[in-house]
Amino acid sequence: MEVSSADKYENAFKEAIKARSAALAVTQDPVAAFNQKLIADLAAKHRLPAIYARGDFVESGGLMSYGPDQVEPSRRAATYVDKILKGAKPADLPVEQPTKFEFAINLKTAKQLGLTIPPNVLVRADKVIK
Repeated sequence: MEVSSADKYENAFKEAIKARSAALAVTQDPVAAFNQKLIADLAAKHRLPAIYARGDFVESGGLMSYGPDQVEPSRRAATYVDKILKGAKPADLPVEQPTKFEFAINLKTAKQLGLTIPPNVLVRADKVIK
């Protein structure tokens, strides 16, 4: 479901339920980023397991996330600044992709949804909220 503003989330969730969606994948965009708690609350209310692109969604009550580490790119930016200050042309520098990904699970949300996360999945998580 496409959502362009916060006031459209409730209807999007109703449409997802009507379409018999079994789960939800929330993409990374500014509207979602500013409405983390709302999205997590609606997912719980409609009993839809959801995965998010950033760990802060899990801290806001989301079920789980898997995505690039949010700190690493900032650290890597310093390397680029150093190279540019030493004379490198920005256009000549390679575009880098994330190399570190994080997996987070919120067990409180899993319990609320009636889900049991298998132990072999839990051991793979970088962060588990109990």
